[in-house]
Amino acid sequence: MQSSSSPRKRLGILIGGSGLIGGTIANYFKTTTQDSIELRAPSSKKLSIRSAGDIRDYLKRVRPDFVINTAIANIDSDSQLAFEVNYLGTLNLARAAAALHIPYIHISSAATLPNGEDLAEEDHLPLTAHLNNYAKSKLMAEETLRHMHQTVGLDYTCIRLAVVYGEHDHKIQGFHRLFFSVADEAMPALFTKKKVMHSYSNANKLPYFVHHILLNRQEFCGQTYHFVDKDPVELANLILTIKSYLELKTPREIYIPYSMAIIGKKAMEVLLKVFSKIGLKASLPAELMFLESFYKTQTLSSRKLRQSSFHDPMPEETIYTRLPALVIYYLTRWSHQNLISTFSESMIQSTAMDTEFQQAPQALLDSIHHDSISPFAELRDLAP
Repeated sequence: MQSSSSPRKRLGILIGGSGLIGGTIANYFKTTTQDSIELRAPSSKKLSIRSAGDIRDYLKRVRPDFVINTAIANIDSDSQLAFEVNYLGTLNLARAAAALHIPYIHISSAATLPNGEDLAEEDHLPLTAHLNNYAKSKLMAEETLRHMHQTVGLDYTCIRLAVVYGEHDHKIQGFHRLFFSVADEAMPALFTKKKVMHSYSNANKLPYFVHHILLNRQEFCGQTYHFVDKDPVELANLILTIKSYLELKTPREIYIPYSMAIIGKKAMEVLLKVFSKIGLKASLPAELMFLESFYKTQTLSSRKLRQSSFHDPMPEETIYTRLPALVIYYLTRWSHQNLISTFSESMIQSTAMDTEFQQAPQALLDSIHHDSISPFAELRDLAP
């Protein structure tokens, strides 16, 4: 039983816990802060971010000490879904947090920024009708959070991410879509040009920052931070490095001009429409809506982050140092799902049981029946 002198355990709500960012944050709090912070990640069946009533009822019942929002609609969602999830969901969570006087941590995106170098937190795109649904809704969310901080005293922190890398991306999007295209030998040449630079965000480091800003609200209240690695990365060099790790022949070091890439994209769109008329359904990767970004530099300044009280828990870790582990993780995952098979199988180590399952299933079954079907001893005493 907890003594009366012990500090009260804080309770947080995480929205979007099934995604790469949300899942990484949930795992961190589950394994690192279990004695001081409990984090709940309700499914959409319990709490739909699109329903103001769901948000009000759930937070009224649970009475959390803080809210973290990592939920996003798919980047190619239509206007209604993007607006309801990325904007209205953010707005209603913020209204609830303001009413309860609790911190609200919002995960945003570099899609709200223009192209350019060393972009600061104050930079952002103009809000116009021609923006794609994803960028428009995320930009509107940022603007509303700033407005609510100034007018109703919302205690929030906005964290902008660039190109995110990390394990457990089950949807294969962003950087991992690029990685998949190389691994699947679906990229014959380089759809970029030399010296195009981008910033990258390490998903494994982000939970440490979230935890830190929850413990230091005075410093981080009402602020936006770029959570990116210190040094940007040249896209072409990264692609060729992945190719080298995978021991593949493609993509060739041939740079496809942007005009040709656009023509190729439009030709594929026409071809897919023809296929759909005869019952063959397929679509281009949603990331192609950002094709222009493959040809233009966008780097985010990390100066404000580095000048804050937060200290990087893994200062030497970058996309390049993480590549070997990411290669093994994703090749194993994608091969298990029969998504790719064009890489060197020596990269993935099969277990003895897996080998038996493939080559001698009857012998494996007999062995398990002989040695491994006794009930778990630890659970015997719990049986009614």
